[in-house]
Amino acid sequence: LYHDYCIIGAGPSGLQAAYFLQRAGRDYVVFERSHTPGSFFALYPRHRKLISINKRYTGKSNSEFNLRHDWNSLLSHDRRLLFRRYSRDFFPDADAMVRYLEDFASLLKLRVQYNTAIVHVTLERDRQAWNGHYFLLTDQDRQNYKCSSLLVATGTWVPNVVNFPGSEYVEGYETVSINPEDFAGQTVLILGRGNSAFETAENILGVTNFIHMVSRSRVRLSWATHYVGDLRAINNGLLDTYQLKSLDGLLEGDLEDLAIVKDKKGKLHITLRFYLENRNTSAGIDSITLPQDELDNFATRAPYDRVIRCLGWKFDFSIYNRSLRLMTGKGNKKKYPQIKPSYESKGTRGLFVIGTASHSVDFRKSAGGFIHGFRYTTRAVHRLLENRHHGVPWPSTVYPITQLTNSIIKRVNEASGLYQMFSVLADIILLRENATAFEYLEEYPVGVLAELEVQTGRKAPNGLFVIIMEYGRNFSGADKDVFYYNRAVGEAQHAWQSNFLHPVIYYYKRLPTEHEMRLRPPDWPLPRPDAVHHIVEDFLTDWTAPNAHILPLRRFLENCLSTDLRNFFAESCFLFAFTRQKLPPFCRQGYVRMQGLVGSERLRRHAVEAGLLEDYTITDFLGNRPPDSHEGSQDHLLRDHAIPVHPLQHLVTAKDE
Repeated sequence: LYHDYCIIGAGPSGLQAAYFLQRAGRDYVVFERSHTPGSFFALYPRHRKLISINKRYTGKSNSEFNLRHDWNSLLSHDRRLLFRRYSRDFFPDADAMVRYLEDFASLLKLRVQYNTAIVHVTLERDRQAWNGHYFLLTDQDRQNYKCSSLLVATGTWVPNVVNFPGSEYVEGYETVSINPEDFAGQTVLILGRGNSAFETAENILGVTNFIHMVSRSRVRLSWATHYVGDLRAINNGLLDTYQLKSLDGLLEGDLEDLAIVKDKKGKLHITLRFYLENRNTSAGIDSITLPQDELDNFATRAPYDRVIRCLGWKFDFSIYNRSLRLMTGKGNKKKYPQIKPSYESKGTRGLFVIGTASHSVDFRKSAGGFIHGFRYTTRAVHRLLENRHHGVPWPSTVYPITQLTNSIIKRVNEASGLYQMFSVLADIILLRENATAFEYLEEYPVGVLAELEVQTGRKAPNGLFVIIMEYGRNFSGADKDVFYYNRAVGEAQHAWQSNFLHPVIYYYKRLPTEHEMRLRPPDWPLPRPDAVHHIVEDFLTDWTAPNAHILPLRRFLENCLSTDLRNFFAESCFLFAFTRQKLPPFCRQGYVRMQGLVGSERLRRHAVEAGLLEDYTITDFLGNRPPDSHEGSQDHLLRDHAIPVHPLQHLVTAKDE
């Protein structure tokens, strides 16, 4: 059975990819091992409360803006498929996500083949294929499928397990009881320090004697790191009981150095691996050396009734043949496959990893491992594939240069993809010759900026702007105090010191090269630009203040383009036509082409009272004519229907400089 596109996994990212392929009329199929989509959420989180927020009210009706605060909905044209219709809870129940994904697949009639577990994936070389090979997939019934492109959307679902002496006594997060009464009066040790560990602790906090938590790294709070995968406030009750000395506690140590010994009463004692390695294996259990035998105040000297492993998940590499060269990541990304910033496998062309498993691109930096992030990166992958295989360029819109400031302000105030995938997805503005117009591309992966012309089918010969959202350089981190006094700046001249999420505009006279991308400064999303502008952070994330936000941005753009981006009244354009060799773009593209709104006495009077126009009725060189007289008066400029003016909003006169 052949399909152009095969998607493995009908979780959120698999369904999101299927939606875009279906809308584009492509030949695809989704393979799902379970009988229903989103089967992961039928089991996890074990205690059923999601930590993705469901903010139903924002005070605004703009659907794009509202997605900034809706972390569960997938992207679609169907207004029924907004998650707020499935749950009223700020932190929803996981069962609501299962229902949502079932409806998403059924209402949109996505082509999902259920009860099909792909057990093996390999390559078949063929020069006629899109990528020089086909992907051959085999399911549990030995049925074979052939695809030109493979999208892996299986997520990370294999539990991380640490093996050490006595690890057979450890219960896994995936099987441990979720009934608090089963832990009444017990002493519990939890291995791990992520949200699953704290979620488990939160569930039994009120019934246990005490809970200890051990992990290699120190606790990382999401409000300090600005990474949603770190410990969230909803789960951190144990931090209270630890710091307020109510018996519970946190410890740091390498889990691979531990060992667990079970005594005759069934109690579990923590010791160190090297104590066991040096003992006589035939010796009785009572002869084992425990740390407290040498250090009588050893922290974990009290025996435990239960030890629970909550160490998260990793990607399942087992089904992929070596010919695919799907390699594990390095360092703290080893739980993910290695992929490029375009989400394509480093080892095999045409194999894309989407969803949670693609998080290596922005691990611990942005939201690419979560629905509110990968719904946008999945759309980006689809757009890359549309250009590569079907000759459909990246969607773009061409505007006259006079709309440059407005276009940027509109996007930074409402775009959800830029906001959620900060430092990863960016809007690209490609300048036309002589800066008379520009082409606007939305939410392009900045990691492949150097490949923009090849990946999008758009040309960038005349320079470009890159609009991205960033936190302050030194604001985020596990050891940072993000509540310090004077943590925010409010003056436009100090915008570069902004700490909270804010828009940053990079200007390049030419497209950066691959070499420049590789040599970019540490933690910079982009290479050093020819010019850069920070729009000052805003407490309301509302970047529409005329003086603090819009005026500095406009001046920056004017300096980059050596042009005047102000808007003018028809009267000013008329005067410029007689006094200047070159008209500003607004006059050339508006006034000279007879574009604008027809003026009126009320509009003119309003402009005079606002200080935007001179009041020529007083100094009229033809004498003291009444204000409503047409003949010979410069009011004629405003009253004559042949000479239009622009609407007053957002306009300034030539004297505003």
